[in-house]
This record gives sequence, structure tokens and C-alpha cells, in this order.
Amino acid sequence: MFDIPHEKFGHVRIGKELYKGGLAWKIKSSNLNNKFRIVNVLSFFTGAGMSTASGIPDFRSANGLFMENLGGTYSPEEVVSHHFFTQYPEEYFAYHFDKLVYPEATPNIGHEFIASLEGSGKDVSVVTQNIDGLHQKAGSSAVYELHGSTLDNYCILCGRHYKLEELQLDQDGIPRCPIDQGIVRPNIVLYQEQLDQDVVNGAVDKIRRADLLVILGTSLVVYPAAGFLDYFRGQYLTVVNKSPLQIPYHDVLVFEDTIENVFSQLS
Repeated sequence: MFDIPHEKFGHVRIGKELYKGGLAWKIKSSNLNNKFRIVNVLSFFTGAGMSTASGIPDFRSANGLFMENLGGTYSPEEVVSHHFFTQYPEEYFAYHFDKLVYPEATPNIGHEFIASLEGSGKDVSVVTQNIDGLHQKAGSSAVYELHGSTLDNYCILCGRHYKLEELQLDQDGIPRCPIDQGIVRPNIVLYQEQLDQDVVNGAVDKIRRADLLVILGTSLVVYPAAGFLDYFRGQYLTVVNKSPLQIPYHDVLVFEDTIENVFSQLS
């Protein structure tokens, strides 16, 4: 554990435990347990690492994708863009259903722990970059999905909404509205699209009011999501992420570990 200079926050703490179960690791786990007991207003900010234990990989980890029909190689970011969706809907949906939709995925120990805190009567909110709906499946109610959800879909012509299991695909694998045959797209934020401002405002309010903010499974390098940390005014900040992060020194606890390893040690 050591501190390094930071131009905005003065110092930033970077930490890594040598092995799970060591004394320092146990002390920090106990510290986090105590915070969960004494704090009543909590907010969790979650990213792709939150859902890897549920079998959902980070799509950004994929290499370039060669699409034979288009005669070229495209990055995942290019495929999941507004331009690609409108120009090549057949190829987009082939990728979407193969890489972004996991209807059989179930909440892991991290999702369930967060939901249990809400069930105990605490004021718990979740701000997530994920589009899998697992926080709601676990029982969390105050969930702000910055990038939307693959479980919700709507017709681009009439606006009618459809659940994932209600989608009807045409011969090209494109979901169509049975009312007007318009394309039914996922209610997610593609690259080149704007975040829902109501969702953003709600997320900012929850983070600003929280006494404890827990960052789970995200590198906080992509904006605008990375900027949400600037709104935190509380006392305690905890980070669980496999790779090291530079985080403002707000009594910060840093676990360079997986979600499942950390939460399996909490009571």
C-alpha cells in the first residue's frame, strides 16, 4: 500500500494484497463489514467486472471481428455503435444476440449481497454501466442503468416495448414489431448516442447523498461514467477491482481482487 501525488486530490492510494487471507486482507474485510453495518445510505457503482462471476464477459475484451458479408474487420466498439446499427442491422443483431444477451445468467454473490443490504432496511442505490439486469434479478429496486438494458426493447417506429422473450425475428435475424414491422431495438445506449439525462440525474443525486460509495468491477477510465465519482461527498469510499485504480483519498479501501472473492468473506 502506498500513496502517490495527484494533481486534483493531493494523494491517491494504490494497494494490492499479496495473497487472499493474509492479515492485511482480513483487517480490510473486517473494516468493510463494519462500514456496511454502521452506514445507512449507500451507493454502489458497478461495471463489467461485477457480472463476470455470472458468466458475462466484458465485450471490450474481444479482438477485432471479421464480418464476411461486409468484407472487413470491426472492433466491438464499432459494431455496438449507432452508425453500425442503422447501416448493418443484420450484422449488428447477430453480434448483439451472440455477445451482449445472456438470458440464462443469474445474479452472483455480489448482486445478492447488495440486495440483502436493501432488504435489511438500508437506503441502497445501484448505479451500473451493465446492461444485463442482474441487479434487479437479485432484488435491488433503486437501480440506475446508465447504458440501458438488453431485457427491454422497443420498436423504432411506434415505440411499443417488448421483453426479451417477446421478440419475433425475421428471416435475417432482425427483431420486428408485429404491429408495424418496424425494427425492435434494444433499449441500450450505443456508441454515438447520449445517456438518458433522467437516469444520469438520478444517479448523481444518489451518489451525492451516499455516506458510503462502493465501486465494483470498473476501471473508471471511460467518460462520462468516470466523472460520477466527482459528485461523491460522503465519508467512505471502497473499491473492488482486479486492476489498480487511482482513487481520491476519502478513507479509501482498495481490494485488488474479484467481486466473488471479496464478498465471500463478508457476513
